[in-house]
Amino acid sequence: MKIRLGYVALSKTIDITTSHTITYTNYKKDPDTKKLEKIINKNLDALEQILIYNKRNNIHFYRMSSNIFPLATHPNIKYNAIKIFANRLKKIGNIIKDNNMRVDIHLDQYCVLNSINEEVVKSTINIIKFYKNMFKAMELKTKMIIHIGSATNGKQEGIKRFIDNFKKLDKESRSMLIIENDDKVYNVKDTLMIAQQLKIPMVLDYHHYICNNEGENINDYIKEIFKTWQETPKIHFSSPKNKKEKRAHHDYINSDDFINFLNKISKIKTDFDIMIEAKEKDNALFKLVRELKYKNYKFIDDTTLKI
Repeated sequence: MKIRLGYVALSKTIDITTSHTITYTNYKKDPDTKKLEKIINKNLDALEQILIYNKRNNIHFYRMSSNIFPLATHPNIKYNAIKIFANRLKKIGNIIKDNNMRVDIHLDQYCVLNSINEEVVKSTINIIKFYKNMFKAMELKTKMIIHIGSATNGKQEGIKRFIDNFKKLDKESRSMLIIENDDKVYNVKDTLMIAQQLKIPMVLDYHHYICNNEGENINDYIKEIFKTWQETPKIHFSSPKNKKEKRAHHDYINSDDFINFLNKISKIKTDFDIMIEAKEKDNALFKLVRELKYKNYKFIDDTTLKI
């Protein structure tokens, strides 16, 4: 059984980010799209450097930032960022494909497909289409992660709105979405039911499960969660910041908790990937690797664990 470990967005080791941005308020003071192009070029330069770093360190799984293209979907800015940066995106896509990396993206908290506000739903659909077109320009077949979202008027109404609005998406966009259990409202059972109904993958966030469950044993759900995937399943793993702020992410991963989780899930006998969600990003990933090696876990390469 093979498990690849990945990290999110920016590299702490090389101290580089792909999330340079500008607010719409500041943009309006001098509405010149050349400013946007400069910021986006800086983000794409950083993304290339991170991907090269990932290649050199055998990191095969990486989550791209959702902030690479600031204001690209803002309704008051007529700006075709995908077309302008098509060549750069194709080049970056080639780096990813040539090195057999798995990449995805997590839509931000403003993407609420089941909002009761029609403008929010419209904006969410536009953002999903934007990333669909971005990945198409990169010539990649990959996924976008989204939470179920709002529970206004009750959880069941929220689920119904999500399903109804999901069906409004074009076929290609629907095929790119992954849903994730959250830490407050939509738990593993809710999310799995929706994933099975819509025939889309569910990513298990183990930290969210710990924060938000009804006493269910996760061992009873992992197999069914993995069945929602046609490709290699993936999981999100993080450690709580502290007892008081249990929903916030720690800088690093508690290796004892991680090993306890591995002991539960290894009975499935299926390859899967784990996204490490920690404030220290790649530093947290490699600290975890060192601790696992110290405890006699075997690695195929720098970030691929074999059980």
